[in-house]
Amino acid sequence: MDLATLIGLLVGFGLVAMAIIMGGSFMAFINVPSILIVVAGTFAITTVAFSLKEVIGGQGLILKTLLFSMKDPIDEAKMLIELAQKARANGLLSIQGDVEKIEDEFLKVGLTQVVDGANPEGVEDVMSADIANMMQRHQSGVSIFKKSAEVAPAMGLIGTLIGLVQMLGNLEDPSAIGPAMAVALLTTMYGAIIANMFFMPMAGKLERNSAAEVMLRKIYMTAVLSIARQENPRQLEMLINTQLPPSARISMFD
Repeated sequence: MDLATLIGLLVGFGLVAMAIIMGGSFMAFINVPSILIVVAGTFAITTVAFSLKEVIGGQGLILKTLLFSMKDPIDEAKMLIELAQKARANGLLSIQGDVEKIEDEFLKVGLTQVVDGANPEGVEDVMSADIANMMQRHQSGVSIFKKSAEVAPAMGLIGTLIGLVQMLGNLEDPSAIGPAMAVALLTTMYGAIIANMFFMPMAGKLERNSAAEVMLRKIYMTAVLSIARQENPRQLEMLINTQLPPSARISMFD
């Protein structure tokens, strides 16, 4: 569970709800036509920019973002350097048992190819293509959330205009002014809330998670290719440290 995302959403929406409750009736801020215009309208218009399959799949990213977890790059780097030392000292076949225990499919496939004697250049092509495809998938999800963040305030504005037209068209009927004004104001509020408190933060978190995954996979690829070429593990350590932030760099040979 990504606690930062969950806590941020709960606290943010909780503060809005608290302000509403402290200021009056919570039900006064619930308007079904406004919700339909903003929520359903945002979903529908976002579908215009993407395929229906992409938009529906994008909703699944919400759960993946909340449940995002990734192995510690420092621990993984140390494990890879130890594996490289073993392979250099005893040969590539000596790490076959270790490779079978690896859980990450990307790393496991790469090392399996190396143990099987595959050409390092061919392994690099396969792993690079895998990383590029993953980045493309992630960017598609980010684009869906960013487009939704653009559409939601616009749908709120459309709802505001609808409410104002209804209000101005029924000035002779005082009982119709209140509901029309509610639609006018609440749609703007709904659009601003879901765009700035949900879609944009989720897009930002997806980008951050994607960058972290790409960094880890590049570390994996660097290690796999180094092992395939039987390079000195000290050289591998230096290569990995160039990809880690300064505070996370490792030193196993001092």
